[in-house]
Amino acid sequence: MIKFRLFVNLGVAVSIVLFLSASDLIASVRITDNDKSLLQDKLNRFSAKGTLPTAALFLAVGLDFIGTPYVGKTLDRTMEENLVVNLQEFDCTTFVESTLAITLALKSGHPTLENFLEQLQKIRYRSGSLNGYTSRLHYFSEWMTDNQGKGLVKDVSSLLGGVNIPISLNFMGNHPDFYPQLKDNPTLISQIKLIEKNISSHNYSFIPKEQLSFYEDKLLDGDIVALTTRISGLDVSHLGIIFKKDGKTFLLNASSVLGSVSITPKSLGEYLNGSKNVTGIFVVRVN
Repeated sequence: MIKFRLFVNLGVAVSIVLFLSASDLIASVRITDNDKSLLQDKLNRFSAKGTLPTAALFLAVGLDFIGTPYVGKTLDRTMEENLVVNLQEFDCTTFVESTLAITLALKSGHPTLENFLEQLQKIRYRSGSLNGYTSRLHYFSEWMTDNQGKGLVKDVSSLLGGVNIPISLNFMGNHPDFYPQLKDNPTLISQIKLIEKNISSHNYSFIPKEQLSFYEDKLLDGDIVALTTRISGLDVSHLGIIFKKDGKTFLLNASSVLGSVSITPKSLGEYLNGSKNVTGIFVVRVN
């Protein structure tokens, strides 16, 4: 059952908060009428392609978002943690999450708003449960392992020939002023530090960018790729979806540099080598 409550967001756009109850899902959802229309359009147009392999459908839905503006921090416009649906503007993470949620709703055979919301919450939150700011999967390394545990994706970095990568996460805990929800909130900061410590205790594999050419042919259309970074306290700096064309590998991503969802003009190898802080990639395959 879905109940609706209208509210005005900053006096600009009228949005809808949905209080959704379905099986294991109980969440407060923030969505605009425009986003509902965009979602329904995608579900209608791609419903006939629901029989495609999941990775192919995932890539097709992602390509359909090309030109959508890049905007950062769309999940953090209010202090309250809601399930935010924003298909009109993306950062690199919300682009991948929204595309995956649409794909899973289509593959389920029930391409509805409610099903999409269930999938999005399952993807975005630890164990699929929205329980405040710290329940969101802020770090990709945890996003990867948590969604693998849910059976949605598989980390194939080691299977492709990846090597161990030590991860020591502390960026959010050490820089709470960068995050409105953490600033002046010692309780949440402590929770984040515990989460960072737990994630850092796990083992992860990655493909170093210097070795990408040896493994590039093993990357598949629709793979999710996250760029590992040497920036202290972080695990990755960017993510996107593999897109192959004319024998070359590119990245479909919400790009802050190009200002929209786009395909990198350079190949993946050239793209990685163009950033001194990028050390390599995680590779995650949609189930």
